[in-house]
Amino acid sequence: MRPITYSARVPLLLLDLDNTLLDRAGTFRAWAQDFLAEIGAPAEDLQWLLSIDADGLTDRWDVADAIRDRYRLRVSSIDLVDELTEGLVERLTLDPLVACALRIADDSGWVPVVVTNGTVRQQDIKIRRTGLDRYVADWVISEDAGVSKPNPRIFAMAAQRVRMRLQGAWVVGDSPEADIGGAAAMGLPSVWLHRGRGWMESRFRPTRTAEGIIPAVATVLSAAGVARYA
Repeated sequence: MRPITYSARVPLLLLDLDNTLLDRAGTFRAWAQDFLAEIGAPAEDLQWLLSIDADGLTDRWDVADAIRDRYRLRVSSIDLVDELTEGLVERLTLDPLVACALRIADDSGWVPVVVTNGTVRQQDIKIRRTGLDRYVADWVISEDAGVSKPNPRIFAMAAQRVRMRLQGAWVVGDSPEADIGGAAAMGLPSVWLHRGRGWMESRFRPTRTAEGIIPAVATVLSAAGVARYA
């Protein structure tokens, strides 16, 4: 992690982790396919396991218990939780193009900070093992913060970590509620990574939408540049 000496005038880029900076969905699918093959489960059970995981929203212990009960595995829940955590982390990689996008944002004067819900053990190791820590100024994890997205407090804590204000910040993420809802609660502009989904929320809307993090960063830089010179 780099020493932080940023000016209050530098804009803050608040970034989600899973399925934003890292391809958690694709990585879990790959792990699930390997795991099912290893225990001799039918390949069509993949959709069941993906639905149980619910894009990472289901507690790891509940996923482990569901797997153990369905396949009558003679293994403890804690061992399955370890397999879920380690198996996913071992397969996660940082896309070089994502790293390049973060470097471009940094070179353009933005300060990227990760704001993620989850456990410290799981999220911190993802950031460090993939090398993402070299491309962001800092990160805040909900378990350590004691508060989760979309609560504005966790975003405020992220700003405090790098000694900056939230004014002028953008929020980027794939969760309508946690990321875009959090941005709306703070009155901040946002980019929603739609991942092929349609927007269903009626209480608020993202400022922009993008297919992935790379076009999202480009959108922020472009929109901020237009606003600066308007």
